[in-house]
Amino acid sequence: MNNNQTIYKRFKFESAHFLPNVPKDHKCHRLHGHSYEVIISVRGNIDEVQGWVTDYGDISKTVKLIINELDHQLLNDIEGLENPTAEKLCFYFWYRLEETLPNLYQIEIKETEKTGAILKKWKKQL
Repeated sequence: MNNNQTIYKRFKFESAHFLPNVPKDHKCHRLHGHSYEVIISVRGNIDEVQGWVTDYGDISKTVKLIINELDHQLLNDIEGLENPTAEKLCFYFWYRLEETLPNLYQIEIKETEKTGAILKKWKKQL
């Protein structure tokens, strides 16, 4: 079976942050928190024997290690997240996951129901 398919798994964590590089009168300059949602997408061919792209449990094992480090923390105190925008969080997750999830395709970080960022694997089109 050679049909490329995307699967995803959602995770949640709570953290505080502030954005140090915005003007002092910007609301995001002040310390505040979010109930973050992280959606990890993996793309690949469906395994003929297993019938899936990858085991959701394999995604969970790796992602939960990262979430345990971020949950109920001040994100600014974590190396690499000194300016913890949603965009930077996407990259943080990507760099931590790309070796253990070789079929990683997309990471979406939602700060609120209405705001977030998406980082998608990009391949140059020939």
